Amino acid sequence: MVFVYFLIAGIITVYASIKLSQYADVISEKTAMGGMMVGTLLLAGATSLPEVSTSFSAAVIGNADIAVGNMIGSNLFNLFILAGFDFLLRKRRILDRASRNNIYTALLGILLTVLVIMALWLRIDTQILGVGVDALIIAITYIVGMVLINKLPSLDPAAEAAAEEEEEPDNPSSVLSPKGAIVRFIIAALVILGAGTALSVTGDQIAIITGIGSSFIGSFLIAAATSLPEAIAVFVALRLNNVNMAVGAILGSNIFNMIILALSDPVYREGSLIAAATPGATMIIASGVFIMSLLALYSLIRKNSATVMTYALPSLIIVIIYFVASYMNFTY
Repeated sequence: MVFVYFLIAGIITVYASIKLSQYADVISEKTAMGGMMVGTLLLAGATSLPEVSTSFSAAVIGNADIAVGNMIGSNLFNLFILAGFDFLLRKRRILDRASRNNIYTALLGILLTVLVIMALWLRIDTQILGVGVDALIIAITYIVGMVLINKLPSLDPAAEAAAEEEEEPDNPSSVLSPKGAIVRFIIAALVILGAGTALSVTGDQIAIITGIGSSFIGSFLIAAATSLPEAIAVFVALRLNNVNMAVGAILGSNIFNMIILALSDPVYREGSLIAAATPGATMIIASGVFIMSLLALYSLIRKNSATVMTYALPSLIIVIIYFVASYMNFTY
């Protein structure tokens, strides 16, 4: 039955994510927040709730591999989602059309990934007020980075306005008022949070039943399942032609996931959470995230490729790296 419960939780997550993305699109259209801000802050935070719930729950039950592997694996899967859609829809040149302000978010994501890799390598089991030093450094870097991003000058102030002027398909929730969309957005986010908790508990049971191992389960199975909101959010945003919301949701989710370590570390009672995770398999996934993030950053910086295939090459490489990293993690 545990597999059935896992599947049901996944289905609920998908449905709630569809509605969440529709409400987010309404908010971006009918408030002062644009697509990028809604994607990077609201949608990214809401779609990351399953990761929060999963890693927090795993830390409570003492499973460091799922707690850390879920976060890093989700970032790997998120970049795979973005690259996959970008490659499949390469004629639309999604990343070319996205605001260059996303470069700031991508750079912060790379910096946070480097800090995680260093934490996995150094394995410093030192705590301050019950929180690992490595997790605190990551949390502080996230907060400072977000403050700086909000203060840095826009790299292309006209890009988002131009994107929002493009004709968009009908949104079933477009009749909602801004207040109505915000209320429904919060409800959908809470549903996703509940489904994330169910995914965590059933995923841990699957790890025990199958004997595959918590590191692989955390980095692949649960990470993919809890990243369903991001996948659906990107799909719906692209259908609504809201490119900035789609890209912002993925990059924003990846940096938001990093704060999960600081939230989960205090409830882990066996020392520093990151230091307790299996280093080898987790390091493989973290390294994959780092390389894929660099390629995503390159795609955002580079503009106007000569051909469609030249444009799509970085995304294709990201997709390949995802499968290679997942295979290496499984066979480690």
